[in-house]
Amino acid sequence: MSQAVGNTALAYARVWHVVDARQRVLGRLATNVATTLMGKHKPIYDPASDCGDYVVVVNAKDILVTGKKAEQKLYRHHTMHPGGLKEINYADLKKKDPTESLRKAVSGMLPKNRLRDVRLNRLMIFEGAEHPYEDNIIKHHGIQQQ
Repeated sequence: MSQAVGNTALAYARVWHVVDARQRVLGRLATNVATTLMGKHKPIYDPASDCGDYVVVVNAKDILVTGKKAEQKLYRHHTMHPGGLKEINYADLKKKDPTESLRKAVSGMLPKNRLRDVRLNRLMIFEGAEHPYEDNIIKHHGIQQQ
């Protein structure tokens, strides 16, 4: 009898993880979330197949950054018009949308291929502790159980 897991539906079953981002550092949290979205924590991981899980991040407004990154870190994008380079620093981005900095960090840590958008669609980020996926959650990370 073989001990190999194989490409079965049970092996590819997607698990829902919830992560509490309160008092967590942005980069370290993003690497763990990206690893889970890719499925690298599973024994059947294959870079060309999409075997990752769902991740729900709560309390995104309480994410920390180290050093002077709050004032100095810049996010840039171009509007594709002449002179259209736009910059926004971390503090202003966090005031505008507290979830966007984590989404950009995770997006930068995922491989730049066709699966990137599919994997990012499985990432749900919420500012507070409430979210509509409570019935789906199987694994809790950083959250005390009642």
